[in-house]
Amino acid sequence: MTDQRALTNPPTLHDPTPFGYSHAASAPGELVFIGGQYASDATGAPVPGDFADQVTLSLTHLRHALEGAGLGYEHVVRLGSYVVDHDLGKLEVLGKALHGAFGDRLPAQTLSGVASLALPGMLFEIDAVAVRPAG
Repeated sequence: MTDQRALTNPPTLHDPTPFGYSHAASAPGELVFIGGQYASDATGAPVPGDFADQVTLSLTHLRHALEGAGLGYEHVVRLGSYVVDHDLGKLEVLGKALHGAFGDRLPAQTLSGVASLALPGMLFEIDAVAVRPAG
């Protein structure tokens, strides 16, 4: 399956790719919304760990949710990331993890620093909008 996303980073805006995202993304097809994924065990309880560990497991869960819909990272056009007690160190960790998952084809993203998430122990959560290619 080919990557049909058009990713746009206009020269009139800063280069967002070191931070792990593109300014705009589009693709032909049906929208698929992936709910918030976090570092959880099989019961939904948060898995203890540092921020980097939670990001890695959250991205693994995101990949599994996409695969369940017959899609992959290459279909994602938008991410929403939620970081508890956000700081520049966490931004660097997240950027590296997103490059590891998406390579140089980074979707659009909004990152929100938050005081807390739904369950105690959650340090990170990510949701996505993907596009099922027009068939």
